[in-house]
Amino acid sequence: MSRRALLIVNAKSRSGEAQAQAAIEALETHGIEPIHVECGRREDLSPLIVKHRDGVDCAVVGGGDGTLNAAALGVIEAGLPLGILPFGTANDLARTLGIPFDLDGAAQVIADGHTRRIDLGLVNGQPFFNVASLGLSAELAQKLTRDIKRRFGRLGYALVAMKVLAQAKPFRATITSETESARVRTLQIAVGNGRFYGGGNAVEKDAAIDDQHLDLYSLEFERAWKLAFMARSFRYGEHGAWSEVRAIRAKEFDIRTRKPRPVNADGEIVTQTPAHFSIRPSAVTVFAP
Repeated sequence: MSRRALLIVNAKSRSGEAQAQAAIEALETHGIEPIHVECGRREDLSPLIVKHRDGVDCAVVGGGDGTLNAAALGVIEAGLPLGILPFGTANDLARTLGIPFDLDGAAQVIADGHTRRIDLGLVNGQPFFNVASLGLSAELAQKLTRDIKRRFGRLGYALVAMKVLAQAKPFRATITSETESARVRTLQIAVGNGRFYGGGNAVEKDAAIDDQHLDLYSLEFERAWKLAFMARSFRYGEHGAWSEVRAIRAKEFDIRTRKPRPVNADGEIVTQTPAHFSIRPSAVTVFAP
């Protein structure tokens, strides 16, 4: 059991200060000494973990999927196991790993000390635990500002999503994997590493975050409203059964578009096309049930 933990909480969330204090108390209750460090920008998170690695046994990060994404390369370089306190809106990495959403339950998982090695996806060298995508979800990530998240929470996601869907238009792309190449007209291309994304939708019904593969899907229909008919399929990862949805499993993908398009990784715009997707198997050690 790790006894000393570097604690970083997303202070810019709607209740960041209160969450930081609650996290300190929860870890102390479970016999862990937290070393709380403030982090103002997501790009500073990984360097902070590396800077403090010699004085702690693990890194505990409180926040949503975007905050955990920012910690990925830091815990790899520092060689520290990652503890997760799911303070975000979707919490898809915690959902994938079976980590309780309540603070006491999540702290207990860290205190129990059971670890699991999981894969990390990369797009143009930028990490993602859950999904990296272009098209609809990238447009959603661009329009879903921190202010909207702070003010409206989950309602903000719904309001912005309705606007994005109403304005959605297909684009052309070339998808290349180890086994095939296809030119497509699509509304969205998503590449998944973990099992869940978007607040509980399944990337693919058999996907796992330690299966050493990436799962791609491409939405190849003209009208975004058709997504409403596919909602149940997306929830259970069965969307590949639809003729308009291309589904491919591979270790690497290259996606090219005529004009550069932004790429969203775990809710943050991190790069643009052309995009190379790859996987680092068993790259991150996490505390998990």
